Amino acid sequence: MKATPLAIPDVFLFEPKVFGDERGFFFESFTQRAFNEAIGREVNFVQDNHSKSQKNVLRGLHYQLPPKAQGKLVRVVQGEVFDIAVDIRKSSPTYGKWVGEILSGEDKKQLWIPEGFAHGFVTLSETAEFLYKTTNYYAPEYERCIIWNDPTINAEWNIQDEPTLAAKDQQGMLFENAEVFA
Repeated sequence: MKATPLAIPDVFLFEPKVFGDERGFFFESFTQRAFNEAIGREVNFVQDNHSKSQKNVLRGLHYQLPPKAQGKLVRVVQGEVFDIAVDIRKSSPTYGKWVGEILSGEDKKQLWIPEGFAHGFVTLSETAEFLYKTTNYYAPEYERCIIWNDPTINAEWNIQDEPTLAAKDQQGMLFENAEVFA
């Protein structure tokens, strides 16, 4: 599996080696040892989540505060999304910056988003199924949301129409007012 740090070096894009022929394909979607070596630290995943979204559904920008902060390893098994990670660590030189990648069931790429980042995605295909591993359990009392179209972050979602949002995403905070990491 090839691991590439993105413009924010703590965020990694993982590209698996896929073996395919007329019967189908096989690939290792996760190997703990290789993952830990690539990111340079030991990570323990405790929960797997699976969501399905319709075209133009935007989820995010979500995160959990310490002591329940979550790192996420995300991938798409069907369809295509544009996935974004925003650095919300005040002590980071990339504080307030974002990186984005298209993930699809076809390319099988995965994105590692460590603790201290807000995360969101928009569905580009008719539907998309999204899987992600988390380093901490879901804790709603620690969950926060930054509004997807925050003018300070200024993420380029590359969408034509107004996205479909959940109520909690419509009520996301502005970045300047959000609780963030030290």
